[in-house]
Amino acid sequence: MEASQYKSNQPVKFCPGCGDHAICLALQKAMAQVGIPTHQTVVISGIGCSSRMPHYLNTYGFNTIHGRGGAIATGVKTSHPELNVWQMTGDGDCLAIGGNHFIHEIRRNVNLNICLFNNRIYGLTKGQYSPTSPKGFVSKSSPFGTVERPFIPAELVLGARGTFFARTLDVDMPTTVDCMVQASKHEGASVIECLVNCVIFNHGTHNWIADRDTRADRSIILRHGEKMIFGKNNDKGLALDYSQGLIPQLVVVPSDDERVLTHDATTQDPTLHRMLAMMGQEKAECESLPIALGVIRRVAAESYDAAVNAQIEEVRSKSKAKTFDQLTQTLETWNIE
Repeated sequence: MEASQYKSNQPVKFCPGCGDHAICLALQKAMAQVGIPTHQTVVISGIGCSSRMPHYLNTYGFNTIHGRGGAIATGVKTSHPELNVWQMTGDGDCLAIGGNHFIHEIRRNVNLNICLFNNRIYGLTKGQYSPTSPKGFVSKSSPFGTVERPFIPAELVLGARGTFFARTLDVDMPTTVDCMVQASKHEGASVIECLVNCVIFNHGTHNWIADRDTRADRSIILRHGEKMIFGKNNDKGLALDYSQGLIPQLVVVPSDDERVLTHDATTQDPTLHRMLAMMGQEKAECESLPIALGVIRRVAAESYDAAVNAQIEEVRSKSKAKTFDQLTQTLETWNIE
């Protein structure tokens, strides 16, 4: 199928230069690669700039209320497990008012594909700090700098026993498309943190890694089964250092060092995945360790919707009542005079 088949006839109303444009195009490309027909695809969103997405895709869609996209998406997937369900959400919609729904759809491992747009600001409501804004961030709602510590989405996902986590940049189309394709094929809750730029209210928030001149040295694209090598000249690698005590530390070594790690996204133990996901969250940290992009974790586990529907079929097969009317006839009744 072609990406154009997944594009709606609605004009895209993201601000010129907004990173959401790139994520929208990447999603259309990924859907075309996966090849699931438009009438079997559903896009659910809450409220926010990212949540406009259902309008721009030629699929079924539902623009719900603030923070409730996860609840609706869970219901859609559970009642219609044959559908390919995507949830579009932002760092405010997902991690503030919708935070409870988010952690539970991950914990339950609902077979959804969640794109979490992270621009570290409330853009649609004109520039308030969000749950991912760095401490000290000055905004309209924190004129003297926020005193709050931010969420790191990866830490939240892994803490909720997530089975799939990926991270990508709006300026890296190939990696974004690849993450989305892998997410679509994963059985369970897939979370892609999309680092996007808000040109109006938080311009350049990810420049320390998005800038073309520094990106290769400050980020590493992880690929399952491949060595963890990065740098402009592919001359750097990641290894574990056991010399600092009982807890090993990730360190940068020459790419030809025999200690360079091979990425295994499918290992059940989340220890190394968590270490990789927590690297380089700020510019100062990127001077020592790069931020990890690509699919960091992808492990097998039973999905919620599969388990629920299997349970329903098992109970139904053992029950004499096959319809709702038959069920009501088996219940206790009484007459009121």
